[in-house]
Amino acid sequence: MRACDKKKGFKEKVLGVVSKIPKGRTKSYKKVALLAGNPGAYRAVGNILKRNRDKKIPCHRVIRSDGTVGGYNRGEKKKKEILKKEGAF
Repeated sequence: MRACDKKKGFKEKVLGVVSKIPKGRTKSYKKVALLAGNPGAYRAVGNILKRNRDKKIPCHRVIRSDGTVGGYNRGEKKKKEILKKEGAF
């Protein structure tokens, strides 16, 4: 298997894990990486989600391990607003 095939597989796993996070709940980048099969790839999770434009994938529900919101491709302020509206904060 080529390296790019492995990477694509991890991306699909990450998006699958994130798509199952229920409204009002969050998971850390580290937990998403673990559930996607690569516990040390939490930074890669952030990079994958940063590039995601599919609104069906709730990227805003992934936060930092310390409980802060972290980045969001539509802006950190927007991420906080959505999480607050969903009851996660």
